[in-house]
Amino acid sequence: MFDDIYFSVEDGRAETKHVFLDSNNLPLRFIEKDRFTICETGFGTGLNFLMAWEAFLNAAAKGVLHFISFEKYPLTREEIEPALSHFFDKSFVDMFLEQYPQDCTGLKEFDYEDGRIRLSIYFGDMNDAICDIKEEVNAWFLDGFAPAKNPDMWSNTLFENMARLSVEGTTFATFTAAGIVRRGLEASGFHVEKVKGFGRKRDMIKGHYIGT
Repeated sequence: MFDDIYFSVEDGRAETKHVFLDSNNLPLRFIEKDRFTICETGFGTGLNFLMAWEAFLNAAAKGVLHFISFEKYPLTREEIEPALSHFFDKSFVDMFLEQYPQDCTGLKEFDYEDGRIRLSIYFGDMNDAICDIKEEVNAWFLDGFAPAKNPDMWSNTLFENMARLSVEGTTFATFTAAGIVRRGLEASGFHVEKVKGFGRKRDMIKGHYIGT
């Protein structure tokens, strides 16, 4: 898709840990709230979701993790299963895929671990769906291919709704350090910090909401 890759087959877990978990100070922050909400801009294979789920359980967090994501070009179960099998036990992947829908349209919601892990996927255009979210977001995973490959996703609609749904202490992280993303985030009230990227990627950005 978009002449880009979803993740590194060799280092996919390490990449997600560096870019999204560590850069949002997770899983440490999971234990601070009764309900922790992550919003992700591109679901893809679900790698980021499964790693957040795993990290939440390993942190022995007592509350609920709600993971919200968007996917305009959904993969099938048959495409997802071999991709995730590189990184997780079969039983864990099967638990996830058991609920993954055949009909990937509209909003789909799932519960795992007796309701402690909640997943909401909006199958469709992120620019339409994000306006429907009312829930406070604690961390943003800005994924979904590079701005040069997928410019429609990196829109003012995204940045404005990030500000609407964020509170003091809300963080974000993304693999890209593109100027259009930095400027959009800063204009919407986020402090932006350029840090070392993963592997051969020289730079990425992370930060937190400070308001406008």
